[in-house]
Amino acid sequence: MSKIFVHAKTMIDGVSDTPKFDQLITCEDGKITAIEPYHTINENVVEANVVTPGFFNCHVHIMEPVGFGTDKEFTFIEKTFYTQKHLEDYINSGVTFIRVVGTENDYDMDIRDCVDAGLVKGPHMLCAGRCICMTGGHGWQGGIEADGVDECRKAARTLLKKGVDLIKIMATGGVMTKGVEPGSAQLTQEEMAAIIEEAHKAGRKTATHAQGTQGIKNALYAGIDSIEHGIFLDQECIDYMKEHGTYLVPTLVAPQCIVEKGVEAGIADYMVKKAIYVKDAHVESFKKAYAQGVKIALGTDGGTPFNYHNNTAYEFELMEKYGVDRMDILKIATHNSADCLGVLDDYGTLEVGKNADLVCLKENPLDAISNVRKIDKVIKDGAVVVEK
Repeated sequence: MSKIFVHAKTMIDGVSDTPKFDQLITCEDGKITAIEPYHTINENVVEANVVTPGFFNCHVHIMEPVGFGTDKEFTFIEKTFYTQKHLEDYINSGVTFIRVVGTENDYDMDIRDCVDAGLVKGPHMLCAGRCICMTGGHGWQGGIEADGVDECRKAARTLLKKGVDLIKIMATGGVMTKGVEPGSAQLTQEEMAAIIEEAHKAGRKTATHAQGTQGIKNALYAGIDSIEHGIFLDQECIDYMKEHGTYLVPTLVAPQCIVEKGVEAGIADYMVKKAIYVKDAHVESFKKAYAQGVKIALGTDGGTPFNYHNNTAYEFELMEKYGVDRMDILKIATHNSADCLGVLDDYGTLEVGKNADLVCLKENPLDAISNVRKIDKVIKDGAVVVEK
């Protein structure tokens, strides 16, 4: 039996709109078993200035090395060791739960199993395996190409047979695929509806890369659970998402990093041009969605050019820059993200009975959201896994 006690001088629980002070959190066998006003006990206590739930990143590409330009190619062995580093990058930066939304050959499920077995250190993972796209569509290089309702249904069933936790669909073109326009609709509403039906029958959620307006609408009317990116949202999209509780995972940092680094850093010219083209619309869509009450979860698209796996905090900072309340950002990164992933019963908040995943911060993110970078300790499954 493992048991630790955490004295949270300030506790942000992911539920309340205000923090609590001087709380004693008891973690036993990986679960939170008590939260009470602090009192002296005859046990060793972890002292923490600020405690939050473990952070989520709902959109990552775990095997993709970052920071080398887009022409550099990596062997499988190189990618394997980079993946181990990426897992450590997430956990070391306070991210205790990730959703992997596209990995060649379904390798992410092997990675997940290695983390669960304790072979490598890393966050909890939900895995989508390969994405499903139309022939020649966005992400075709590492995805399952499928055309027509029957092929899409079979692709979904194939992934479910492999054991995916969710299914990732490509509704539109994107920045990263050469010759593909980000706003163009790709898989049809009928094709996506077949995929989503199969996923939901199996109790799995669905997520879609969706940038252009018509493609977003196709995915929404097909019954998608989350819109990834959502660059060209119109009022119809926003109204539908509010009515049906569809999540937006904006990944603001993905085009931002490409625009910041540019061709000078070795990013392909076509990617830079497309990122410049979508960036302002992306920000405006996000602002409107937040202002009008669309449910938002946090993801970065980690693994895209110069979008580092240890830099989830940049998404927090961009949200603050674009007008999101700091407490809302923390709820987006914890409670909302757990809800988006369908794991809120066990993760995402500091409540009795929940998994004991905690981040201990040196300074309060309610004073400046960038303080989420100032990690003191990270606790996963009731054990201290990072101590700085």
